[in-house]
Amino acid sequence: MSKAKSSRDKRATQPALSRVTRSSLSQSRQADLLRSQASGTSSGPQAQPSGRQSDSGLVQDLSLMSVSEQKASAARRGRPAKPGISGTAAGSLAGSKPQAPPSAQPPVPKGGVGTIGRLIKLGRLRNIVVVAGAGISTASGIPDFRTPGTGLYANLEKYNIPYPEAIFNIDYFSNDPRPFFSLAKDLYPGNRRPNYVHYFIRMLHQKGLLLRMYTQNIDGLERMCGIPADKLVEAHGSFDTASCHLCYTPYPAEEAKSAILSGAVPTCSFCQATVKPDVVFFGEDLPQTYFQHTTDFPKADLLMIMGTSLQIEPFASLVNTVRSTVPRLLLNRDAVGPFERRPLRRGDYVELGDLSESVRKLTQILGWHQDIEELMWSHETRCVPQQVAVAMDQQATQGRAGAEVSPSRWPQTCSLGATGARSGSEESDASESDSMSTESSGPSS
Repeated sequence: MSKAKSSRDKRATQPALSRVTRSSLSQSRQADLLRSQASGTSSGPQAQPSGRQSDSGLVQDLSLMSVSEQKASAARRGRPAKPGISGTAAGSLAGSKPQAPPSAQPPVPKGGVGTIGRLIKLGRLRNIVVVAGAGISTASGIPDFRTPGTGLYANLEKYNIPYPEAIFNIDYFSNDPRPFFSLAKDLYPGNRRPNYVHYFIRMLHQKGLLLRMYTQNIDGLERMCGIPADKLVEAHGSFDTASCHLCYTPYPAEEAKSAILSGAVPTCSFCQATVKPDVVFFGEDLPQTYFQHTTDFPKADLLMIMGTSLQIEPFASLVNTVRSTVPRLLLNRDAVGPFERRPLRRGDYVELGDLSESVRKLTQILGWHQDIEELMWSHETRCVPQQVAVAMDQQATQGRAGAEVSPSRWPQTCSLGATGARSGSEESDASESDSMSTESSGPSS
């Protein structure tokens, strides 16, 4: 018993060990550095006991040699050496790396497109998930929601709605569907064509690199450019189908479209409630395909985020569900969401500016630019004449068979010249459905 008691007493007298993590170790080193700078001495070897004076002198000699080499190197490059580096300051340079002032904000890293392009060329990235929003369709000339002055939300006065998002609110629609149906005449797919960005994503698929594309857009341009349905998740629905907004009974999409374009209100044959296209409104559930993200994002080895404000939940939170080691590339006009933080997370890359130009820069690095140009040319020349023929058939049906189809009514195509894509309104896009599932807490501005 006495031995056991003695053992317990011995353990009780031992000092407690603190948990050392990488972050806490880094913080302690910074604290040591600040203390050493305040006392006018360097951290590291010079802070050793008096028995190690020879080591301290050796470090100082090496420091002076390093400063001399820096001066000589600066002279060779034709730049003057930085003044005032001698003695104790040189010892500080040898003892630790110079620290940036705490208030300084690191700039946005450059060269993200180059880094990701090289990794793709090396075959390091083979399962790419694309998260896209309104910005990918700006080059197709579709007006947007949130751009001040030119966005859709800034030009809704004529609909006499209490607030801009009300036009996509399911409760407001249930009370008065006319504002949405008036807007839907302009939103229905068919008057615009895919642009260079859409065909880049299709090229990812043709190269076997596209795991899945998650889009907020309701313009249908992803389908038009040939991205297969099994590779596409339209998180905010589409105009391709229609149903009763109350009992969800399916309704023929073409009949709903004809009624809406003619100014009528389609109604359900079962409950007599209003029928609408299956575009997800604020307050509605997201489609079941959206939940593929639970298996797709853990498999991804690259997340590419393009043309989105990341303001609509729960879609916006998808970007945070990939593994922490997976690189994320933002191609956008502005930094958004987690890409606004400084410094960026390790493995995050940002390329800001015109989206079409950023994508074109990436395709040049990959060597795909010519392939995308040829793909656009072959697909558009095959699709557009068919649509013109359909328009002529419609005119014939209406008794105007001899009338000429006005070029202004033809589908707008991509210009396949040197720039590769038609550049419509830079800041416009009505393709992103500002819709919300019941999982979200409320609309974001």
